[in-house]
Amino acid sequence: MSKRILIIDDDVLLRRSLGFNLEKAGFTVFTSATAEDGLSVVQQQSPDLILLDINLPGMDGLDALKRFREQSKAPVIFVTARRRELDEILGLELGADDYITKPFDFDVLLARIKATLRRANPSPAEPTPASALEIGQIRIDPSAHTVSKLGKEIEPSPKEFDLLYALALNAGKVVSADELIARVWGAEFEGEPQALYVHIRWLREKLEEDPNHPRHILTVRGVGYKLV
Repeated sequence: MSKRILIIDDDVLLRRSLGFNLEKAGFTVFTSATAEDGLSVVQQQSPDLILLDINLPGMDGLDALKRFREQSKAPVIFVTARRRELDEILGLELGADDYITKPFDFDVLLARIKATLRRANPSPAEPTPASALEIGQIRIDPSAHTVSKLGKEIEPSPKEFDLLYALALNAGKVVSADELIARVWGAEFEGEPQALYVHIRWLREKLEEDPNHPRHILTVRGVGYKLV
C-alpha cells in the first residue's frame, strides 16, 4: 500500500506540480490550500506524512503544527519560503521533523521525505531494548516510552526521548553531535545540526533544575554531549 502524503500550501501551481511528481514517485497525495482544510483531511485520511507551508491564509503553519500534534503522529516537513532562523527553531521545537526552503530541487525533497518516513517507521526486525535505564536521578523505560526524574514523570517529545535514550545508552561517555544526529534523525538526515541543539535545549528545560547550568546533560565543547 502506497504511503499517503498531505500537501498544505496556498500556491495552487505548487500543489499541482508537487502532487503530480509525488504520485509519479508512487505516493497517494491529498492537497489542501489552508491549514483548516488540512486538519479535516488529517482526520479523514490519516496521512503518513504532511508537507506544510508556514505562510498560509488564516491559521499559519506554526499554529497548525500544534493542532496536528494533538491528533496525529505523522511526521511533518515544513516546505516554506521563510528563511528566518527563528521560524526554523520554533518549528523544530513544536515537533517538525524537517525543514526545506523554496525553491527546492524535487529530488532533494523526495530524498528527505523517504528518509523521514524510514525514521518514522523503523524496520520491525530492529530489536527494541526493554530494560529500563537509571542514570542518577533519571529513569528511562524504552518499553513504556517513559522518562521520570526522582519519581516524577517527564513528558519528552518522541525525538527528545530518542535523543535522551541515545545518551543514556552511553551514560558517562561523550557522544559526538554527528553520532547523535545519525542515531536520532538517521544517517540520511541532510538538515542543519540546529535540530540537535534545539532538542538538547528543550530536554534541559524538562530535566534540569537550572537549564542554563545543566548538571545532567553536559556539553563537552567541540566534541558532543554526555549524560551523567
